[in-house]
Parts: sequence; structure tokens; C-alpha cells
Amino acid sequence: MPKRVRILIVPLVLILGGAVAWFFWDKPATTPTTRHLTLYGNIDLRQVNLAFNDAARIEHILVQVGDKVAPGEVIATLDARRYAAALAAAIAQRAANQAQLDKLINGSRPEDIERLRALVAADQADLTNLESTYRRIANLATQKMAAAQERDTARAARDAASARLKADEASLKLAIIGARVEDINQARAAVDAASAQVQTAQINLDDTTLKSPSVGIVRNRIIEPGDMASPAQPVITLALTDPIWARVYLSEPDLGWVREGMPATLSSDSFPGKTFTGWVGYVSPTAEFTPKTVETPTVRTDLVYQARVYACNPNHELRLGMPVTVQIARSAKPIARGETPCSPLDPAH
Repeated sequence: MPKRVRILIVPLVLILGGAVAWFFWDKPATTPTTRHLTLYGNIDLRQVNLAFNDAARIEHILVQVGDKVAPGEVIATLDARRYAAALAAAIAQRAANQAQLDKLINGSRPEDIERLRALVAADQADLTNLESTYRRIANLATQKMAAAQERDTARAARDAASARLKADEASLKLAIIGARVEDINQARAAVDAASAQVQTAQINLDDTTLKSPSVGIVRNRIIEPGDMASPAQPVITLALTDPIWARVYLSEPDLGWVREGMPATLSSDSFPGKTFTGWVGYVSPTAEFTPKTVETPTVRTDLVYQARVYACNPNHELRLGMPVTVQIARSAKPIARGETPCSPLDPAH
């Protein structure tokens, strides 16, 4: 090979080798360090089956499938006549027990005490009279001028009057002292028991009205007016629209830098060009095999970690099961715990 050709080949080989080396050395530095992580998942939310706490016939169902409900809004009612009657009976029993307690606490009326005092005075006068009669007859019997039977009869009458006097004096003393502490405590306990019965009856009556526990959308009416309701039979299925999130899955290489609170954006084919604000709310502490319904570029047998990306959904456009694409910026800083990037005017938050 001529010397001149060799001189041309050597620089060409060096240039080609440098280009190959630059290609392979530079590729690992650019491939995995994209600015955003793209995840795919579906919208998820909580659902609750609402049921009555007691068994009775359904009287009214006030919502239709698809209706939006607010917290505390009445959804359905039962026939409440039986529970209203039970409440009235419990209130009456409490009133009776309270009257008995008041009677014991207040003690005897002044008129009752005066009557007992008059009775004691009459007993005292009667005893004095019978005592004199007995002594006179006893003297006559000693002189054989009265029969022994007359003396015994007079003595028995005197003793009976004395016993009556003692009994009436005891009644007067009890009327002045008032009721025993134990009797008052017993009456007070009866009032407390009756009050508890009133509260129970009130709760049972309140339970005849079924209310929404949160903001939501009616998904299904399971039974209708006229049917018998029971605690084991749901009446309404309610989809709770707050909070709402996208269920996505993180691969192990991406797990190290994704943290709870990192802001994210969500998009759906149903709303081209529109994005929804969100944030990473939960990352599972345990791995699982990739679900078959999840679309990822990795092999389906790889282990992944489930995550929830909560979304701001002010107009309720995101719906249960809707496929979404989630973008998370690698450089994003997590928001503070307990805060959300949703607008304060967002009715869903």
C-alpha cells in the first residue's frame, strides 16, 4: 500500500472510532433523564352503599340516578309512625319519673305537716282522756266497785291510743325530715334511664331519614318505595366525588425520586388539549405484579408500586374508570402535607 494512502486511512479510522465512542458514551447520559415521567392509569373514587339502620317500609326516595347530592341532603325516608309513637311514650315515662323525683326532693307540703301535727295533738288529747278513764276504773276495781273486765277494757283502750300517738308522731317526724337519700338516688337513676330511652327513641326516629354522608353522585337505586328496608339491604349506591384520583403504577427505577406531594398533571382523550391539576397522594409500600389492565412499556411480569395521583375535578369531568395520562416533573417540589393545588373556590375541595 502506498505511503500516501496509509497516511489518509489512519486519520479516517481515528475519526470513525471517535464518533463511535462518542455515540455510545453519550447515549446513557441522555436516555433515562427525561424531564417528565409519564404514567398511565384509570380514574378511581370511593363508593358507598347507603342503607337504613332499622327495618321498616320505605316511604319516599327523593333522588334519581345521576343526581348530585350534598352532605346532609335527604335521600330517602321510612314510615316513621312506629318510631314517633315510641318516642312519645319514652318522653311521657321520663316526665313521670321526673315528677316522682321532684316529689321526693321537695318533701312534704306544709299542709301535710300541719295535718299530721293536728292528728298528733288529737291523739295526745285522746290518750290523756283514756289514761284518766283507766285510772278511775282501776281505783274502782280495787275497791270492788267495778268489774275487772271494765278495768282491762279501759287499759286496752289507753294502750291503743298510746300506740296511735307514737305512730302519728313518727309520721310527722318523717314528713319534716323528708325522703331518704337512697330513695332520691333511686328516683334520679330512674330519670336517667328514662332519658336514655328518650335518646334511643330519638335516634331510631332520626334513622328513618337517610342522608348523604358527603358530596357525591347517585349511581344506582337498589330498592324502591314500598319495599322493606333493613340494615343489610342497601338502598342507594353513592359515588363520592371528593376525593378523586388516578390509579397508576410506578416501576422500580422511578420509585426513588417520586415522593408524596409532588404536583402532577392529568389528561384524558375525552377532553383533548385540556389538563387537570393533581398531586401524588399515595405510594404503596409494597410491590405487586403489573395488573394486566395497565398499559406500561415494561414487561408485564415486572414488579411495580401502586400510586394515587389525586386530581382537582371542579366540573366533575373525570369519571370512574376513565383512562388518563399522568405527567410528573422530575424537578417538582412536593407541596406541604394537608395542602392541595386546587383552587379554594373549587366546590369539590
